[in-house]
Amino acid sequence: MGVKVCDNMKYLNILQQLPYSSPFLFVDQLNHVDENGVEGWYTFPKDAEYYKGHFKNSPVTPGVLLTECCAQIGLVSLGIHLLTSSNTLDTATMEIALTSSEMEFYLPVFPNEKVRVISEKKYFRFQKLKCSVKMYNAEDKLVCKGTIAGMFKATAHE
Repeated sequence: MGVKVCDNMKYLNILQQLPYSSPFLFVDQLNHVDENGVEGWYTFPKDAEYYKGHFKNSPVTPGVLLTECCAQIGLVSLGIHLLTSSNTLDTATMEIALTSSEMEFYLPVFPNEKVRVISEKKYFRFQKLKCSVKMYNAEDKLVCKGTIAGMFKATAHE
């Protein structure tokens, strides 16, 4: 049980370092993080503003937000863990830039739907992280998958 508490604190620390806030935070919880990957989940709120126009009378989560959810869980959360673990970069002064994404979409995600993202590190060197990501719905069906890469850098202190 001691390991579980330790892991929960580690996950909470990562969540607190994410550079996002509502309404643009797409991470509810991390279930697992290690040097090779991350798993987490998010529930798209039924009252989110973007559902009012995408699509009329039949709301569906935009693919760009599914990609963002995969990036926040699968790339940024893992990057924070890797940087914190290696003391490579001060996460308090960190900037993150998505450098590439290639996603394939298979199923829609509807309002109030919970998704799970699993990310596998492909490489992390010279502050660039590349991951293979997969998103699953509550029925464990593949929603989307792809490859996401990003760069991490420290900002200058003023």
